[in-house]
Amino acid sequence: MYVDAPNQVIEAGGGVRYADRRSGVAGLPPPPLLLLQDEDEDDGRRTTDDERTEDMRVVIAGGHGQVALRLERLLAERGDTAVGLVRRPEQTGDVRDAGAVPVLCDLESASVAEVAAHLRDADAVVFAAGAGPGSGAERKDTVDRGAAVLVADAALAARTGRFLMISGKGVDGSPPAGTDPVFAAYLRAKAEADDHVRAHASLGWTILRPGRLTDEPGTGHVTLGPSTPEGSVARDDVAAVLLALLDEPRTAGRTLDLIAGGTPVTAAVRTAADG
Repeated sequence: MYVDAPNQVIEAGGGVRYADRRSGVAGLPPPPLLLLQDEDEDDGRRTTDDERTEDMRVVIAGGHGQVALRLERLLAERGDTAVGLVRRPEQTGDVRDAGAVPVLCDLESASVAEVAAHLRDADAVVFAAGAGPGSGAERKDTVDRGAAVLVADAALAARTGRFLMISGKGVDGSPPAGTDPVFAAYLRAKAEADDHVRAHASLGWTILRPGRLTDEPGTGHVTLGPSTPEGSVARDDVAAVLLALLDEPRTAGRTLDLIAGGTPVTAAVRTAADG
C-alpha cells in the first residue's frame, strides 16, 4: 500500500505502480531496495550534524497512537510532511485530521522490503507503535519487539538518516521477581528492541524513554537525560521532545529518560546533545 496524498490511496498488487510522492502521478516502481550494510561502510545518510532539518519527511510507525498524532500535528504545523503507518483503514481519518499522510501497513505481517518502500525518501523514522493496554504477552513480543526490529531493519535498508525510538523507563535488566507476566513480557520486548536498534550506529538512533504517560496539557518543560527519577510526563511534552530531537542530530547514539520538569524542551534537548 502506498499513500501519496490525504485523498489518494494506491493499492499495491499485481502489476504494481506507485505514485510519485511529489507529483502524485502514477509511475514506475521505485528502484530496487538497497541491502543492509556493514557498520563500517559509508552509510549514505542524507542528514548530517551541519544540516538544518527543515521541510522534513518523517515516517511514524504506529501513526495512530496518542503521542504519534500529537507529533504529526506539530510537524504539519511547521510545514513538514508527516506520514503515519497505521494498521486499520478506520484509523486513516484521524491521521489525516492531524495533518499527516496515512499509509496502511500492518507491522505484524509486513516484510522488511514492504516497510522499506514506505520509508523511501524519508529524512527520519519515529517508532511509536505499541501493543497497548489489554494486549497479551504474545502481542508485546510481536509489536513492541518484533515490529520495532522490523522498522529498524527497514530503515537500514532504505538508508534513512535518523531513527527515533519511543521506549520506556526501566526496561533494562531482568524484570523483578513477582512482576506481572504480561508487564514482564513488555519490559523484555522493549529491552530487546532497544538493544537491536543500538547495535546499528548507521541508523542515527535516539531512544527516548518516557515515564508514566498522562493526558494532562503539556507544560513545555521537562527533565531529560541519561537517567531521571521515576515520574510522569504529558504526552504533549513527549511529542514536543520528539520534534526537538528531530532537529538535533547530535543526540544520535543517546538513550534518554524523560519526565516532567522545569527545563524548556529545546534547552533540555540541547543540553542532552552537549552532554
